[in-house]
Amino acid sequence: MSSEFGTVKVAVIGGSGLYSLEGLQVLGEVNPETPWGFPSDKLVICQTDAGDKVAFLARHGRGHYLNPSEVPSRANIAALKSIGVEAIISFSAVGSLREEIAPRDFILPSQIIDRTKGIRPSTFFENGVTAHCMFADPFDASLAQLIGEVATTATPSVKFHADRTLVCMEGPAFSTRAESHLYRSWGGDIINMSALPEAKLAREAEIAYQMVCMSTDYDCWRVDEEAVTVAAVMATMQANVVTARDLLVQLLPKVFAALHGGSLKSVSALKGSMRFAIMTAPAKRNPETVEKLKYILPADYF
Repeated sequence: MSSEFGTVKVAVIGGSGLYSLEGLQVLGEVNPETPWGFPSDKLVICQTDAGDKVAFLARHGRGHYLNPSEVPSRANIAALKSIGVEAIISFSAVGSLREEIAPRDFILPSQIIDRTKGIRPSTFFENGVTAHCMFADPFDASLAQLIGEVATTATPSVKFHADRTLVCMEGPAFSTRAESHLYRSWGGDIINMSALPEAKLAREAEIAYQMVCMSTDYDCWRVDEEAVTVAAVMATMQANVVTARDLLVQLLPKVFAALHGGSLKSVSALKGSMRFAIMTAPAKRNPETVEKLKYILPADYF
């Protein structure tokens, strides 16, 4: 799998300001039409000084025209897989459910509580082909460790929190106070609207995936805190984008070095992980669905 610019092994999914980076040469854009439609926006393909290629994708589209429930996550993940992506670093704004996680802090979650409502298509396996992927650990520990190590020098003034639990809600409205307190009682540390089904689909496509979360507010659980407003969130987001750029400038060379050196063990471990996850008997598999799945997985799986 590759694009007209060759194989692209790393992708960054983000929002405003994360379409490209200083020090990277923009090669062009591609817009793959997948069996699940087109991605949120064209994939911006860039190249490092070492010749490695990275794809940037705006989750909500440039201009933020897709709400969280409208993001075509299956097309996004399928498009990235079609150009050869093996590892995704995903950025997302989050609300904090913990006093110690302040606005402008960054978080590397390790777990998810799903509070979406079934509105978003959440699997590639449907319509005559059923599979059950392992999802006990929804994020990539190897990538998270690497990101945490790079952050100590790339963004020393920004506090990073690791091994936290993320609540993914449907949106687009923010939480009620009752909901915010409920999520805290469940052990939730941060909340967003973007982790799912993105993380699940990456797992089904055998792509290593880690989300980097950027705290914008305290949600609405603190009674002495003014309820979250879009204006407050946007102001903090602009500062967070600067931090994300600083992090990526130093992170991407390290990720490519780890990929080339084989130290990202999860990448190799994921390859072949879906081969035996397919439960539907061969004779019962819908041929049309099988053809769609061959876009993201090897033909000999079927």
